[in-house]
Amino acid sequence: MPTKVPTKVTKTRRHLTWLVALLSLLLPLAAAAQQQGLEIDIVGGNAAALPIAVVPMPYQGSSTAPPTDVSEVITADLNRSGQFRGLPLAQIIEKPTRGAEVNYPTWRALNQDYLLVGRVLDAGAGSYRVEYELFDVAKQERLLGFALTARANAMRDVAHQIADAVYEKILGVRGAFFTRIAYVTATGTGKGAQYALMVADSDGFNPQTVVRSPEPLLSPSWSPDGNRLAYVSFEGGSSSIYIQNIGSGARELIAKFRGINGAPAFSPDGRRLALTLSRSGNPEIYVMDLGSRALTQLTNHFSIDTEPTWSADGSIIYFTSDRGGKPQIYQVAAGGGSATRVTFQGSYNASASVSADGKKIATAQGAGNNYRIAMMDSTLGSARWSTLSPGSLDESPSFAPNGAMIIYAAREGRRGVLYAVSADARVRQRLVLADGDVREPAWGPYRLPR
Repeated sequence: MPTKVPTKVTKTRRHLTWLVALLSLLLPLAAAAQQQGLEIDIVGGNAAALPIAVVPMPYQGSSTAPPTDVSEVITADLNRSGQFRGLPLAQIIEKPTRGAEVNYPTWRALNQDYLLVGRVLDAGAGSYRVEYELFDVAKQERLLGFALTARANAMRDVAHQIADAVYEKILGVRGAFFTRIAYVTATGTGKGAQYALMVADSDGFNPQTVVRSPEPLLSPSWSPDGNRLAYVSFEGGSSSIYIQNIGSGARELIAKFRGINGAPAFSPDGRRLALTLSRSGNPEIYVMDLGSRALTQLTNHFSIDTEPTWSADGSIIYFTSDRGGKPQIYQVAAGGGSATRVTFQGSYNASASVSADGKKIATAQGAGNNYRIAMMDSTLGSARWSTLSPGSLDESPSFAPNGAMIIYAAREGRRGVLYAVSADARVRQRLVLADGDVREPAWGPYRLPR
């Protein structure tokens, strides 16, 4: 902590310098989404991944077959998690569709721990019924047996839900495949630039444009019910905070105060919004009650306080501040009080994301000109740090709701891409648009089954 408060001129220059640097990292440099979704490229692997055979699930109905290969989507989900290793299709020499058809010696000979079989049937009125069963090969025991029904355009959702059920049954951790991600894209340069706030499935398919704007869009934040996104827009030449309803398209202006309006974050109950405002002359952390629009100022410091994020129980707000000389993560009670520093390893830590159990904090950690995703893990009591990404300009980490994966933005040459990395850093996957860049990822909450 500096012992002498800087003069107004020095303070202003320092604030502007860091804000410009922060905006240079945050402003999206991306291209519009392609209808085929995000390309997935798994660039790492987990040698300890559990072998599982997901047998093709044939359509056994009489109408037109659904457009989605359910077993293919399930296999891709499980492989992307890094916890499973799907048996390649060419090595699946038997294709049972129900338990009575399973020949266990075949799967033991193929060194498979688990086996998933199923079939797709007509359910009437243009819908399909997927019946599936999960087996422990060594024990010759059925672990799961369920059926899900959906229309043709929701069959990918069904596949993600089956992958979630398999993941949870075997690992004891809720799966997060049936979730969504939000991100920002941009096309063109200069006065011709166009920005978009996008939402897609967790695997990048089914991209949906939520907002388009000729001005930059920043900092998407999900509501806990997954129905709304808070974000920053620079339309009109200055920053404002909006909340957009994804389903209806309705949006609401939340903050347009003098100065900076930035970094919104929904509380776990969805009733409040943490945000950064400079209405008092300095960037500070506030909490807004969305019902009454009443503001509570949480910080009051001559340094820059920004990027608030909530603990899972809503009692603590973590934020980035340079009050110690360089950006680090601090915490303050959501009702107000003194702030305390959280991160001490590394000369730069910003953009905190906190796991649902509160034991892990992911940050963009800087050293020199390199910015990588790092994680502080307090699961065993004392804080232990690990580096999760190898890039030179990695930013905007966001935990999956089950805490098993983290999505973040990276630069590869002039191209912006998204990566998801497992919390143990054993597997990384790249999600990249076919013809452009993406930035500002945010992993959404769990969704209710359809």
